[in-house]
Amino acid sequence: MIAGMTRDSNVPMTSSLTPVDPSGSSPDGVGFAGLATAFKRAVVSQCHPRMLLAILLPFLIMLLGALVLIWLFWAPLSLWLTQQADTWTLVNTVDQWLIAVGLFSLKLILVPMLAAVILLPIAGILGVAVAAVFVMPLVLRHVCGRHHPHLQRLGRHATVLSVWNAVWVMAVFALGWAVTLPLWLLPPLGVVLSLFWWTFAFARLMRVDAIVEHASAQERKWILKRHSTGFWTLGFICALLNLLPPAWIVLPVFSALLFAHYGLDAIERQRALSAPV
Repeated sequence: MIAGMTRDSNVPMTSSLTPVDPSGSSPDGVGFAGLATAFKRAVVSQCHPRMLLAILLPFLIMLLGALVLIWLFWAPLSLWLTQQADTWTLVNTVDQWLIAVGLFSLKLILVPMLAAVILLPIAGILGVAVAAVFVMPLVLRHVCGRHHPHLQRLGRHATVLSVWNAVWVMAVFALGWAVTLPLWLLPPLGVVLSLFWWTFAFARLMRVDAIVEHASAQERKWILKRHSTGFWTLGFICALLNLLPPAWIVLPVFSALLFAHYGLDAIERQRALSAPV
């Protein structure tokens, strides 16, 4: 629970799904202070040897996934992209001009770049999903042991819900990424679409797994609704970090820590506000 939170006996109580917040914080719960606290705690937790070791699993999954995807699909995908590039008037015009002035062929750079843009995010979302399903339980034990030792586990069917959520998010991400990929030819949209889809992936994957073990079904619905802005903000922060390639190594576990700190704080806060006087 956030330090300093107390229960005012004069504050009227409502049902557990509509608790009154005596702190006067923003409608989505703990607001900016809660996000900042979660980020600070996640940075500290990431430096713990156990959490540093936890990086290995999603990283190895991402690496193995990338190698398998490149081995299976790089050649046919590159051939298909080359054939498609031959029909792009603007690309052909620029390519011919660059060759004429003695520089380089645009297609030799563009085709491998597009192939990487298509294949690498699939390996990336696989690593994040692995972190959400398999690493999150380790993260929750670590975070609970240090910040929420008395938080009761009320979640049911956590593994089933986690796996189903991961499959659903990966499917939507892969389909959405593929469908909107042509828009990357418009330079500003490349960054915008990347941020959008990775924000979606981090927020929808991690917010469920962060609370599914400890929150009851009613608590889960209330928290996901009331703290929606906070979870999507955390997803956007992770998407921004995802633009930096070195962050790819730690981001699956760090995002799990970030959402775990925020989600568990939200559960403990809700139960404190809903507790009888």
